[in-house]
Amino acid sequence: MSNISITVVMPCLNEARTVGVCVEKALSSIRSMGVPGEVIVADNGSTDGSVQIATTAGAKVVHQPVRGYGAAIAAGIDAASGAIIVMGDADDSYDWGNIAPLVDGVMQGNDLVMGNRFAGRIEPGAMPLLHRYLGNPVLSYLGRLFFKAPVGDFHCGIRAFSRTAILKLQLQTTGMEFASEMIVKAALHGLRIAEVPVVLSPDGRGRPPHLRTWRDGWRHLRFLLLYSPRWLFLLPGTVLFLFGLIAMLMLGQSTVFIGRFGLDIHSMAYAGAATLLGFQMILFAVFTKVIGEGGGWLPHDPRLDKVLASISLESGLVVSAILFAAGFLLTLGALGTWSESGYGSLDPRVTMRWVVPAVTALALAGETALGAFFLEALRMQRPRPATLASKS
Repeated sequence: MSNISITVVMPCLNEARTVGVCVEKALSSIRSMGVPGEVIVADNGSTDGSVQIATTAGAKVVHQPVRGYGAAIAAGIDAASGAIIVMGDADDSYDWGNIAPLVDGVMQGNDLVMGNRFAGRIEPGAMPLLHRYLGNPVLSYLGRLFFKAPVGDFHCGIRAFSRTAILKLQLQTTGMEFASEMIVKAALHGLRIAEVPVVLSPDGRGRPPHLRTWRDGWRHLRFLLLYSPRWLFLLPGTVLFLFGLIAMLMLGQSTVFIGRFGLDIHSMAYAGAATLLGFQMILFAVFTKVIGEGGGWLPHDPRLDKVLASISLESGLVVSAILFAAGFLLTLGALGTWSESGYGSLDPRVTMRWVVPAVTALALAGETALGAFFLEALRMQRPRPATLASKS
């Protein structure tokens, strides 16, 4: 271990009661491993003497005027000199005297080693019941489902990682969702992730934590959804589109009975709306993926690239024209039923079976054409290949 340097990073905002003991424990742990290291306290504007206490305990203090958990951690990572970084809270809820298992995990070749409080131990009073049995399990499950991340505790505050590997991810968030961003991007970019059990104790600050349950829980969920256009748009959109299309086709023939309930033209109108909404969601999935890849916050997907390469503006316009023609012909069918009645009153159960598919097809034609133009506009934002040197 003698060639490895370690930096411990602790965000701090008015942690005077606990930051000193956390720094002392971390420094003692580094010494016990026999490696060079440092402790950085990333202060986020403390006014209770935390800075002086941290400095006296032996920490290097960096100041981050931009408020937020993620902003403070990012400042600490930027200032770190260690090849391995261990980050965690300065509230004395984690065992800073035993960070060796986390560091060992990185030395064994992992890029990110997460603590797992559920695999370790959660002491009485250390975690609110709502977080323990709803918030953390649900968000961690969604993270594993969306991103295949092998992490059982997405929001554990203590973790170790390779500084070089994490800097390549270009983490951007400034709030509590920074913890999720690190795992999500690590999983998306194929970094090696492992877990070790840790113990969570009641924090020693004697005041409410900075975490706000519903606000920060929503920010984590929002982040997970935005980074997964497949689950936010593509899969539900595909299901909705197929369900609406099949239902509309079935109801176009006659009334459909489910038990004693009869579904007719009113249900057909809703089926048409579902078809349109589903198709729009599929387009949003494609657009979000293209924008994300272009912006560097989503990795390139060779399968999507192959599909997009086969779709041109012209092919989109051809499909749009076909849909428009279908809608126009169905409209003529509706006009035909009206002419047969002498342009008088109509039976909606007959007419709507022409009108709803006609309107749906015409709307799909418009969405397809606009989507094809928008996709072409997004393609124009991609970097151009290097131009050939002019002949001398």
